[in-house]
Amino acid sequence: MIEAKDFVEAARELGFSRYTGVPCSFLTPFINYVINDDALEYVSSANEGDALATAAGAAIGGQRSVVMMQNSGLGNAVSPITSLSYVFRIPCLIISTHRGQPGVKDEPQHELMGQITKELFDTMRVPWEIFPSKLEDIAPALQRADEYMKKEQRPYAFIMEKGMVAPQALYKNPVANISGRKALVRSAYNPGAISINRNAALRRIIDHTPEENTVLIATTGFTGRELFAINDRPNQIYMVGSMGCASSLGLGIALARPDLKVVVIDGDGAGLMRMGNFATIGSYAGNNLIHILLNNEVHDSTGAQATVGGNIDFSKVAEASGYGVCLSGNEIETIDEVFALEPQAGPVFAHLKIAAGTIDDLPRPDITPNEVLVRFMQHINSSF
Repeated sequence: MIEAKDFVEAARELGFSRYTGVPCSFLTPFINYVINDDALEYVSSANEGDALATAAGAAIGGQRSVVMMQNSGLGNAVSPITSLSYVFRIPCLIISTHRGQPGVKDEPQHELMGQITKELFDTMRVPWEIFPSKLEDIAPALQRADEYMKKEQRPYAFIMEKGMVAPQALYKNPVANISGRKALVRSAYNPGAISINRNAALRRIIDHTPEENTVLIATTGFTGRELFAINDRPNQIYMVGSMGCASSLGLGIALARPDLKVVVIDGDGAGLMRMGNFATIGSYAGNNLIHILLNNEVHDSTGAQATVGGNIDFSKVAEASGYGVCLSGNEIETIDEVFALEPQAGPVFAHLKIAAGTIDDLPRPDITPNEVLVRFMQHINSSF
């Protein structure tokens, strides 16, 4: 058994300063130690996939990151591990507990995941080893992880078994109290307006996002492809999978780089898929994060099947989640207003109703995801 500080301090020497996660009782001492330390940053995510994407965003912004989760949450993290971290080549350290470990009595819900945890990491091509249980084993284990992540620029995992870390008390609440935050809320729907299309909305967003101090994260599907077709710029990332994780990735970048204005362009389907991240953004993000959701009420890139987005007022969701600004409308001027506002407390949200459909002969990016990321990080002067 080790003390939490033994591992955390050794990891800090290697530059790991950002932690994200969803708790497990095995992880309690570890998480508590991180939260208690004012020099470390911890984000309590709504689910493990968002935790991994937020850590990936922080890593892009130059903060080496650790993701902590129960192995049952690996299911929530499969998509961002395989289609974000692997494809873009984003390194982060994963600490997964081993609930349901064969031969160790545990709750029945952990039985199957306990049997397949190691094989699941193997299948996702994430190298792993057992979390170190002795002080003298910590530095070599971290060195192996560090060498792999620097060479391959992909995740590395430690599997934490029961009782590996001594108890650690929690002395403070890691989440700021934003209950008194008064949001700026404006809604402007014109029933006689002609529906704008995604192309027009993206062009207007580009007009307001100069390369020198603004970055754009475009959700997967037609949004990223259309943004690329209009103007392929080095300050843009086009998500190619990990649906719903654009906002959590953007949160990580915004936290790591408060000097940048981070604009996330989301869709109704993606927003619905990981709506829990609205609450995480509301509690943790500053006003350098702008979250724009383009709602055409369909999954456009898969044949325009309807979402339930027509029944949801996303701006009210954002308001209830603690965003500082919540705008909604169906005219292009809503986008103009987003970027014309004086700085407010907390992140900014805009819900824009648009028409379904895309441009003819919509291309796919002719630059690989990793090339997009390398160019992006060079543009913002960042490195892993």
